[in-house]
Amino acid sequence: MVSSEGLRASPPPATAAAAAMKQFGVTKPISVLGPNEADIQRSMELEKFLVDSGLYESEEEALKRQTVLHRIGQIVKDWVKELTRLRGYSDQMVEDANAVIFTFGSYRLGVHGPGADIDTLCVGPSYVNREEDFFFLLHDILAQMEEVTELQPVPDAHVPVMKFKYDGISIDLLYASVSLLVVPDDFDISQVSVLYDVDEPTVRSLNGCRVADQILKLVPNVEHFRTALRCLKFWAKRRGVYSNVTGFLGGVNWALLVARVCQLYPNAIPSMLVSRFFRVYTQWRWPNPVMLCPIEEDELGFSVWDPRKNPRDRTHHMPIITPAYPCMNSSYNVSTSTLRVMMEQFQFGNKICEEIELNKAQWSALFEPYMFFESYKNYLQVDVIAADTDDLRSWKGWVESRLRQLTLMIERDTFGKLQCHPYPHEYVDMSKQCAHTAFFMGLQRKQGERVQEGQQFDIRGTVDEFRQSINMYMFWKPGMEIYVSHVRRKQIPSYVFPDGYKRARSRISTQHQAEKASSEDADVCKGASAERDLKRKESPVGEDTKQVVLQKRRSLSPHTRGSVSPEIVTDKPNNLSRGNSILGLVEKREISELNTTSQVGKSGDVQSINFSANTGSINQELKLAEVDEHSKPENAEGGCASNLSAVGVLASEVGSCEGVRLESAIGSSEGNNGSVEGSNDGSTNPGSSRSDSCEADSNLTLEIGCAEFAGGLQEELEPNAVVGLALQSRGSMDPEVQKPVISSMAG
Repeated sequence: MVSSEGLRASPPPATAAAAAMKQFGVTKPISVLGPNEADIQRSMELEKFLVDSGLYESEEEALKRQTVLHRIGQIVKDWVKELTRLRGYSDQMVEDANAVIFTFGSYRLGVHGPGADIDTLCVGPSYVNREEDFFFLLHDILAQMEEVTELQPVPDAHVPVMKFKYDGISIDLLYASVSLLVVPDDFDISQVSVLYDVDEPTVRSLNGCRVADQILKLVPNVEHFRTALRCLKFWAKRRGVYSNVTGFLGGVNWALLVARVCQLYPNAIPSMLVSRFFRVYTQWRWPNPVMLCPIEEDELGFSVWDPRKNPRDRTHHMPIITPAYPCMNSSYNVSTSTLRVMMEQFQFGNKICEEIELNKAQWSALFEPYMFFESYKNYLQVDVIAADTDDLRSWKGWVESRLRQLTLMIERDTFGKLQCHPYPHEYVDMSKQCAHTAFFMGLQRKQGERVQEGQQFDIRGTVDEFRQSINMYMFWKPGMEIYVSHVRRKQIPSYVFPDGYKRARSRISTQHQAEKASSEDADVCKGASAERDLKRKESPVGEDTKQVVLQKRRSLSPHTRGSVSPEIVTDKPNNLSRGNSILGLVEKREISELNTTSQVGKSGDVQSINFSANTGSINQELKLAEVDEHSKPENAEGGCASNLSAVGVLASEVGSCEGVRLESAIGSSEGNNGSVEGSNDGSTNPGSSRSDSCEADSNLTLEIGCAEFAGGLQEELEPNAVVGLALQSRGSMDPEVQKPVISSMAG
């Protein structure tokens, strides 16, 4: 932390002049002005807020981290010595054999908080490899230690890593084998020569430490940088934009952005840096890159970020370039959708900071949590289940790492007209006993896009492609399942809310979401649908419901009446019994007998996300059947199936039409309906619908009778839904080259 004396102390004239003459970064600073009394006071208030928010660890925890790091260092030294002895090297080589532990990430930068993991790198000699020695031999050594828990190797990651907890401290351990027979204790990792004769994964592993060291060297004031970064990381987590794997920004990305602002305002203190951060990046013209230093090439020949030479680099939306050779784009995961979300949040932060500088708001207003589940009308819910918590940990990590691909696929297949907001949080229904977690993604039509009546977003093939990519998991085990459901805002399960139930939506707290939704509705909701909404407001609840249902039934054609909007599943619960009346195929002649109160729009006034698949020569239709109370499965309350939001099935495989049994794409899962019990024993546990739905369509489930048409689920949204237009294109366009960014940001 920076003391008040440190904030108030002015640099001596010679130091100030030297600082003014020295240029940090690739451009001249925007302003070299220092703080005034108001800035100093705001910085003190900001630091107090950060302390009160629990962002600093205790001395006891800091000492424990140092002890754990020392212990891990000793473990890897013993591991390398034992390997040296087993491979027949001389006694002197065994004695000299060594491995060195480095830290990077938030711990190295000095901005970690209580409970944060420690990013560590083990550097070993050339004869100790990653594939066998690290991920098998060292893994087995760690697995036998009582202090080690939650051991999870991830060898196929972009940066291969072994995750575990040692004495309760989370560790992410990387390994790099350098071209030395003996690694000295004072090994200098900053030298470019360490990259000689190593592969790409090793370069990426080494660069975490190299980048962290360079960042600390390239900022004017390390303590001010740390406070500002700690603040903005906390802000990003509160606003739901902190996650590299999901397509937002991770720790190193935020560090580079903050470091660049420190360079542009070299004499600013933390409160000024936070304010200038939002001022700069709300005006930044992406895809212009953020760089702390010039990009340099070296004779080692590794590829560096250069859109002039590398066509792939031209497709990056938000380039944030690492300062260590080889310079790379650290934010290649960012998509057009996640960039849009971050720019909206930068605007929010800028507005609040302006109010703070005018004494119209407190720092706490900047960190108000983002109301994700009040911001969209339509969501995708991705439920991940496994047989036990250990399997779920690895399975969930794999699925989460692929969610970004689902966002990119949807953008690709809809020309960017359907925007996705993946939320980087996971949710667990604590009332259920199975190993389960859920992710959510907001969906909306691109702002300003007009859609014609009856148009759809057809992403059934997209979802199926995503499911197939998930099923490529090389460590798949029986019981690992994934379900993708479409849910409306009113259907969001209560366990995602902090208090376990949906709070009343305040007009004040959700005014900007309401304005956003109403502007979207204005382009889509027309004629009879608008009139119906007006009647709904003026009529008593009971009469209005009856009148609307009767009006819908009269106005719907048989084809449209059969389409409804419950939930959608992209994987296949198996051996669901037709006797339970949960799933089955309803013929056209039964349509008139359906007694449904689900909200469906008038024919010709419906927009939908269509998840169906034309996998058969006969275009049969999937319709709704009401679930009788007596036909609900016995495990509807406590079983794993009721823990899922999935009630329909999507599949692309053409299979036999025996009942509703569908074969898993990865292996036989007979008897696995999404629950832990009987996942591989051939039993026929029935699936269940969500038991706590609170809307009129809560008792409706989809029936599917044949794997050949299991993908044929057509989902209708509300008439005023914010999506439309069916597109199938696989093409993409290079981003437009934009002008440089400095624009009236001094001060």
